[in-house]
Amino acid sequence: MPVTHPREIPPAAPPVLAADPPALVVEGLRYRYPDGRVALEGVSLTVRRGEKVALVGPNGAGKSTLMLHLNGILRGEGDIWIAGLPVVAANLPVVRSQVGLVFQNPDDQLFSPTVYEDVAFGPLHMGLPEDEVRRRSAAALDQVGMADFGDRLSHHLSLGEKKRIAIATVLSMAPELLVLDEPSAGLDPRARRRLIHLLRELPQTLLVATHDMPMVRELFARMIVVDEGRVVADGPTAALFEDVGWLEAHGLERP
Repeated sequence: MPVTHPREIPPAAPPVLAADPPALVVEGLRYRYPDGRVALEGVSLTVRRGEKVALVGPNGAGKSTLMLHLNGILRGEGDIWIAGLPVVAANLPVVRSQVGLVFQNPDDQLFSPTVYEDVAFGPLHMGLPEDEVRRRSAAALDQVGMADFGDRLSHHLSLGEKKRIAIATVLSMAPELLVLDEPSAGLDPRARRRLIHLLRELPQTLLVATHDMPMVRELFARMIVVDEGRVVADGPTAALFEDVGWLEAHGLERP
């Protein structure tokens, strides 16, 4: 995949109507906050099914704002498709089951008395039968290495354990796309290593916003760089890491 830089970024591919469309297509996304601050200025990108892509950039670049558009929490100008389905008001229930959004702070997602209840919350509200809810919840906990934690109290867990449970809460909904915001932030080395191993093994398409550049180098073959509300580069991680001066100009460091 070629590296693209400012004024060389091609438009995102149009929505594919074939049987296997991309996991995510964003075209010309613009967003201005109520105070007038421009957060996104014509963002376009495509993520194919099965890709693991890092979304990087300095604080305030627009990464979190972009992520909140992917399941309709924010609504700007432009177009977004999830697995070929347009993100519009009529489709939001389906879209939100297909986009597993994991926030930086797991306490924003863990609010039930027990781990099992947190993980089962999504499938229950999808109207699934009880046996399917139990099956999905057990499978999600097993997938994140927390199969024996169902009866534990969420607020008694370590930060690393909470982050894995937060991922399980979206895995139980069988999403098409996992979107994670700073998943390694605040973790000690052992918990960070467990998280990297988990992300490597997950079969879902991943879009991960992070400042953890060593993790990006290790885990993500493709990197999308956002700065001042624009995609300023999209290409192979190894190639983008070669230009140290360019990285520094966009608030990044080569690991």
